[in-house]
Amino acid sequence: MRRRGGTVEFWSLWDGDVGQPWWRIALFVVPDLIIRIVALGVIPYRRKPTVALGWLMAIFLNPYAGLIAFLLFGSAKLPRRRRERQRAVNELIKQRTGDTALIGRSDHLIEPLTTAARLNYSLGALPMTHGNGVELIADNHACIARMAAEVDGARHTVHFEFYIVALDDTTRPLIDALLRAHARGVQVRILIDHIGSVGYPGYSELVGLLNDAGVAWRRSLPVRPWRGEYQRPDLRNHRKILVIDGAVAYTGSLNVIDRSYNKRRNRRKGYQWKDLGMRVTGPMVTELDAVFASDWYSETGDIIADEVNLVLEAPESGGLLAQVVPSGPGFELENNLRMFNHLIYNANRQVVICSPYFVPDESLLHALVTESHSGVDIRIYVGATSDHAITQKAQESYYDELVDAGVRIFRYPAPTVLHSKFLIIDDDVTIIGSSNMDERSFAMNLEVSMLIVDEGFAAQMYALEDRDYRPVSPELDLQRWRRRPWYLKYAENVSRLTSSLL
Repeated sequence: MRRRGGTVEFWSLWDGDVGQPWWRIALFVVPDLIIRIVALGVIPYRRKPTVALGWLMAIFLNPYAGLIAFLLFGSAKLPRRRRERQRAVNELIKQRTGDTALIGRSDHLIEPLTTAARLNYSLGALPMTHGNGVELIADNHACIARMAAEVDGARHTVHFEFYIVALDDTTRPLIDALLRAHARGVQVRILIDHIGSVGYPGYSELVGLLNDAGVAWRRSLPVRPWRGEYQRPDLRNHRKILVIDGAVAYTGSLNVIDRSYNKRRNRRKGYQWKDLGMRVTGPMVTELDAVFASDWYSETGDIIADEVNLVLEAPESGGLLAQVVPSGPGFELENNLRMFNHLIYNANRQVVICSPYFVPDESLLHALVTESHSGVDIRIYVGATSDHAITQKAQESYYDELVDAGVRIFRYPAPTVLHSKFLIIDDDVTIIGSSNMDERSFAMNLEVSMLIVDEGFAAQMYALEDRDYRPVSPELDLQRWRRRPWYLKYAENVSRLTSSLL
């Protein structure tokens, strides 16, 4: 080592006398700097600042691991071919509906609701129509039994699309009904999310049954690279749709699995999932069928012509006024988030939210805080327990600032796992569907929601809140909440940093 005046010359660190030649040091230092510098200019492109900062934090903490994770999970969009198919279906549907966002009488609607219909139509291509009927079904197993009975009456087509499907004692009547329908000549088409279902007991047996029966079925968004099937693995099809003969449909929050989700740990802890389903009649059945048809086309390349052509026989008035809103990474924008924000900002009296995974992005958080400070009564129902620990902790990190702003939070008690997903606004607006209020549901999952504008139906929803949710859900006490242990606060804060990427 060379010294001059008792100091080590800086340049000597690079000449090999200090143990490592300069090129070995450069081999690690230069790529590290390049990754960080390039990431600063590339990652923010058309991403939310919170999402971009999350990825930049990961890359700056560990450039190599962060870069690999970004390459695998950084794009929240489906492959280009699939998005092109979604755009083609949207354009075809808009042509068939005459580019009309609201079919029938609308002079009785206040302006925020007509603009909501136009917003949803612009993003999701499906119009708002009269003439719908919706029956609430608040029990998972009862809903599955109802679906099985209606499939047994099918004469022409059955379209089945769910995130989690498994064969067990609860679901066997429905699966058997699907196979019986196929055997008697009904055209049965089945979509099951691949990653969503693959880990659950009863899924492998189900796959064997479907293959042996020869029924037309596909894995949604399959991750099987050895078969050339791959996209970002955490982009999932979270929709729940059953359409029978184009005349009746079921949708909501439930999956086709026993409410214990068939896992020993769940049964040991007594976990039971609580959902909310709907039986739908009227033009919304056609719209739900169109959503199924677009997903079938995306997976198979086959267009189901009748469903995509979308001939809506909607009356000018009468029945429920409703609109189906599809969303997810097949669309360019976050359709469900924009609908939520638009309607929340136009609330005048009250907003009720039920979401098992409530991790609001910045825009939704601002909407809720702003409306609460404006005097709107905002009530949020969340689960006291969850099957996703990191998401649960990220969710809990928002409680303090929400309650501090006047939002009321009610925690549905364990061992029930709250899984219902709905939103009620003022006297006449309800949204029910598969969508949670978190970044995953806004950007990463294919979701389907139904916007219903009807005072009578909203009254049913408030009655459901008063009967099934509020009596058993203690309201969060802010002072007591703030006294929770420091290590829980630490875990919440760390989880919150990842919330934009969950």
